[in-house]
Amino acid sequence: MREHVTDLYVQQARKEGWRSRAAFKLLEIDDRDQLLHPGDVVVDLGAAPGGWSQVAARRVGPKGRVLALDLLEMQGISGVECIQGDFREDAALRQLETLLAGQRPHLVLSDMAPNLSGVPLIDQARGMALAELALEFAVTRLRPEGALLVKVFQGSDYARFVNAMRERFVRVAVRKPRASRDRSAEVYLLGRELFGAPPIPASPPS
Repeated sequence: MREHVTDLYVQQARKEGWRSRAAFKLLEIDDRDQLLHPGDVVVDLGAAPGGWSQVAARRVGPKGRVLALDLLEMQGISGVECIQGDFREDAALRQLETLLAGQRPHLVLSDMAPNLSGVPLIDQARGMALAELALEFAVTRLRPEGALLVKVFQGSDYARFVNAMRERFVRVAVRKPRASRDRSAEVYLLGRELFGAPPIPASPPS
């Protein structure tokens, strides 16, 4: 708790009005990689408390769209369409598909992390499972020139997941923003330009 309270990024987030220190991770990556553009459609998976959605909404502007999905209820953010639901369940995906109304996102964001058990092997496996779901979602819905930015935790399945990204995206890069704590095993994988965008699948029956 003391580390959190004294964290410079936490203090700066409060001063600048960001929902979380995580906002600075996306700000840094976007400044480097130019992922967010005015008018873009962005899907933010595992969005709560909303730091990444805030950044995305400001950078895509009023002509863009940001759709945020999380299991937890999230206080409204100007320019963000929020869905409360479990990304692993069809009901939440149907809501998201309804809001997209056939639009293909330019960018899919996933800063999802599992509830930690304290057992590294279990936590790493759970985190990788979420990353795999984000990848599956992205490759079936992104426009061909689109991008996926997904958090992963380095461990036994890391190399396999990097290979899976390389099979689906023309360019794959690893990012470790300054706001990511040094001791954390988290890194962000950025995939750009799909090798081929399949048709958007039909929504599951209600």
